[in-house]
Amino acid sequence: MDDLCEEFCSRLRCLSPNFQAERYQDDNFETFTSVEQIEVESSVEKCIQVIKNLLDVDPKCPTLQREKHVQFLKKGLIHLPASLEVLDASRTWLCYWILHSIQLLDEPVTEETKFHVTKFLQKCQHPDGGFGGGPGQEAHLAPTYAAVNALCILRTTEAYNVIDREKLLNFLLRMRKPDGSFVMHEGSESDIRGVYCALSVAKLTNIWCPELIKGTAHWVSRCQTYEGGFGGVPDMEAHGGYTFCGFASLVLMGQENVININNLLRWLVHKQMKYEGGFQGRTNKLVDSCYSFWQGGIFPLIHRALCLTEHQTLSSENWLFNQEALQEYILINCQFPHGGLIDKPGKNKDYYHTCYSLSGLSVAQHFASGHIGKIKVIGDEDNELCPTHPVYNLCFQSALQAIQHFKSLPVPDLPEKFKNETL
Repeated sequence: MDDLCEEFCSRLRCLSPNFQAERYQDDNFETFTSVEQIEVESSVEKCIQVIKNLLDVDPKCPTLQREKHVQFLKKGLIHLPASLEVLDASRTWLCYWILHSIQLLDEPVTEETKFHVTKFLQKCQHPDGGFGGGPGQEAHLAPTYAAVNALCILRTTEAYNVIDREKLLNFLLRMRKPDGSFVMHEGSESDIRGVYCALSVAKLTNIWCPELIKGTAHWVSRCQTYEGGFGGVPDMEAHGGYTFCGFASLVLMGQENVININNLLRWLVHKQMKYEGGFQGRTNKLVDSCYSFWQGGIFPLIHRALCLTEHQTLSSENWLFNQEALQEYILINCQFPHGGLIDKPGKNKDYYHTCYSLSGLSVAQHFASGHIGKIKVIGDEDNELCPTHPVYNLCFQSALQAIQHFKSLPVPDLPEKFKNETL
C-alpha cells in the first residue's frame, strides 16, 4: 500500500518535491493584494495536506464527489432557498447552471422535470422576443442565452418549440448597434457579453444572417487590450469572462485572425496560477474556480485557430495549459463537503461556481472532443465528466442535436424594419 501511495503522490503535481517553491514571494514589499494571495495559498496548502493524509486510506484520491453534487443540483431544480431571492432576475441562469452541471455529471433528468422546466422557461419568454430572467421580466441577452441553452439541454421537441425563432431574431437585431456591438437590453450600453450571447443563440437556433454581424468582428477586435485579453468594451481592462465572450464570438463568425492570437495566448497562460493550479480572472487578482472555464475554455478555441494557421506545430495530445494542475485545483480545493463547488477554500457553494468549475474540469480532462480524442483524468477514473463544447458550453450531444434540429427548419425572414435599414 505504501508503494501505491507513493506512486499516486508522484502523479499529483501538488505533492511533488519541488512544489512548494511555487509559493508567492512578496520580495519584502507587503501590499493588500500580496497578503490576500498568501492567505489563499495557505488555505490551498491545508487542502493539499488533507489529500496527502487521505492517500493512506484511498490511494485513488482526489475523488469527484459525484453523488453529493448531483443531490445538491437536483434539489435546486425543485426548491431554492430564500437566500437566493436576490437571484430572481437570474432564474433562467439557475436552470442552465443546474441542468448543464447535471449533464456534465452524466446524470439523467426525469421526463417530469423536463416538462416542468420547459413550462417555466416558456413563461420567461418575452412577447416581443428573447427571454427575461424570470416570468414577466424584460428581455435581456444574458438570460436569453441561458434559457436557449437550458432548452437545448432538455433535448425534447417541446423544449425546442418554446423558442419563437422569428421574434428572437427580431430581438437580436434590435439589440444590435450600428457599430456592430450589442446592448444587453433596451436602453443599456454595449457589452462584449451581449455579442457572444446574441451570436451563440443565433447559431444554435439557425437564425444567423449577415445583417446580424456587420461590423461586429471589428468592434470585438477593438476590445483586445495591450495585455492580450479582452475588456467588456474598447479601452477596458482585460478580464477572463469578457475574453471568452470576445474570442468565442470571433470563432462563431470565423474571424479569429482579426486579433493578435499570440498576445491572447501569452495573456492566458499567465493567468494560470503557479501554486494553486487554477486561473485568475485578471492580473494581480486571486484564483477563482469559475475561470476554470472562462479562461480554460478558450484554449481549445485557440488550439483550433492556430492549427488553421500555416506553419503552426501544436501538440496532438494536450491543450496549451497545465490540464492536470487545473484538475487538482478543482478536485482538491473546490468541492464543498456536502455537495456543490466553490470559488476557493473558505467560500460557500453555489450553482454558478458548480457549473463553471465542472465545465473547466471537463475541458481539462478532454482533448479534442473527448471520447474520440485524448482523455487525461487525475485521481479515480470515475472522475471523468462528459465533454463540453467549448463554444456554447453545452455537452456535445446537446449542442449537436440542437444544431441538427434547428437546421431542419427554415431561417426566419428578416423583419421588414431591418430590410429597409442601411446597416
